[in-house]
Amino acid sequence: MASRPFAWEKSYPPGVRWDTPIRIGTIGSLIDTATATFGTRAAFEFRDQIITYEDLGRRVRQFASALLQAGLGADDTVALYLPNMPTHPISFFGAGKAGVRLVHLSPLDAERVLAYKLKDSGARTLVTSNIAPLFGMALKLHAQGLIDRLIVAEDADFGPSGLPTLPIPDDPRIVTFSAFVASATEPASWPKVEPETVALLQYTGGTTGLPKGAMLSHKNITAAVSIYDAWQAALPTGDPEKDKIILVLPLFHIYALTSVMLRQITRGACLLLRMRFDPDQTFDDFEKRRATIFPGVPTMWIALVNHPRFATADLSSLIYAASGGAPLPVEIARRFEQRAGFRLTGGWGMTETSPSGTNVPNFGVSKPGTIGLPLPGLEMDICALDDPARTLPPGEVGEIRIRGPNVTRGYWNKPEETAASYVDDWFLTGDIGYMDEDGFFFIVDRKKDMIISGGFNVYPQMIEQAIYEHPAVGEVIVLGVPDTYRGEAAKAFVTLREGAKPFSLDELQAFLKDKVGRHEMPQGLEFRDSLPKTPVGKLSRAELRSEIKAAV
Repeated sequence: MASRPFAWEKSYPPGVRWDTPIRIGTIGSLIDTATATFGTRAAFEFRDQIITYEDLGRRVRQFASALLQAGLGADDTVALYLPNMPTHPISFFGAGKAGVRLVHLSPLDAERVLAYKLKDSGARTLVTSNIAPLFGMALKLHAQGLIDRLIVAEDADFGPSGLPTLPIPDDPRIVTFSAFVASATEPASWPKVEPETVALLQYTGGTTGLPKGAMLSHKNITAAVSIYDAWQAALPTGDPEKDKIILVLPLFHIYALTSVMLRQITRGACLLLRMRFDPDQTFDDFEKRRATIFPGVPTMWIALVNHPRFATADLSSLIYAASGGAPLPVEIARRFEQRAGFRLTGGWGMTETSPSGTNVPNFGVSKPGTIGLPLPGLEMDICALDDPARTLPPGEVGEIRIRGPNVTRGYWNKPEETAASYVDDWFLTGDIGYMDEDGFFFIVDRKKDMIISGGFNVYPQMIEQAIYEHPAVGEVIVLGVPDTYRGEAAKAFVTLREGAKPFSLDELQAFLKDKVGRHEMPQGLEFRDSLPKTPVGKLSRAELRSEIKAAV
């Protein structure tokens, strides 16, 4: 461990301590404690139906028992291919209690990506829904021999949705979720699960182009929850008995899974479970259901702040708002604070950190653009780009490193990528940034997104932040494109806010003249009706880059 105190400790909010003990456990013990403690409180509200903690615990034990009776155990992987519906938390906690390893599949993954993840993870059992697009794809994967058993949750079990569904074939290898758990009886004793056991294979981007599965143990995940508890102990997150948290972030993503669902389950709060993000639904949750907490990703906040209802919506129930998953545009955060009267805080984390990393304090000195302070129990620093074993002093730009009990021990079936991601026991994040004298961290960009223009390093995110200040801009992605003079130059791809008119490249450059350097000035501008996004709603440079390359 580096010498203490760390630079960031002096900037912590009152009552937050870096050396708060971090609790380590298992997912099974986490849900057992929550359901026994909170009993008749509402755990989830879904389509106006309430699932209490008591009921959640019963359903979790039932599914865990069914997995064990089906012969699934510690050496098996089960895939979850689900939208945000109650079947997800029931399956997630049930598998954790049974000691079965899980893998998340994204409902927006392409068929070949799904096939790859199933083969790589070894999952031969898949839990899905009979909602048409999901079940149709699951049946295709089953027909290809990639799945031995399909467990299908029937959408109608949770009330009418209007979503199209497919009939469930008469096949002994395909069973409804309700039938799968119907005859389950609890074992005389539950399997002993160790904290170091891998609980989840969470796939993330790979340098080879193929996804790689971060091995997240019960220890990693429960440590991340405890780390958030230690940070938020002194923050205005309300009364758990009254709190209502909008859970529209997809549960197949680590941010929603740990930072939102698991964190709030340990508090005994009520989660408003939503299948998809819709600004009007979210405003209704603020005004009609009196939601108190809303964690989103930047694209959601951009949509809300730019929405016509934002100017007049009743936001008085909100006490805490957060943004994660990607850097939050400074201008969007500023407009929210002016309207709501408190900060829209951000933070940083990765799949590989389960995803706790940094957070921006709710009060105190404001540092626009920061990703915040390292959370309790975590160590972070900046290392040299040419020598990741060499630590840099405050103010110098390099690669961010991190270590702590929440950090993965590596990638499933990827020993070379695992080895390349660590220096000693430090995990190399691939994010380029710096730490200031007060311990606040700043990201200037991902290493792979850097543009080299005329010999200068140019970081797209810095340009994007400046472009977001333009009153007509809705969303923006900046990429490096070939330039005969500079080698590479920045080009801005922009969507307009509702009612806004296009502007010329010259007008954009004039607007940015005092905001970016000459070497950073965009040399191209293209307006789009929409910009590509990842399955979790983050703007996707990679997808846009591939699209442009394919069009050449």
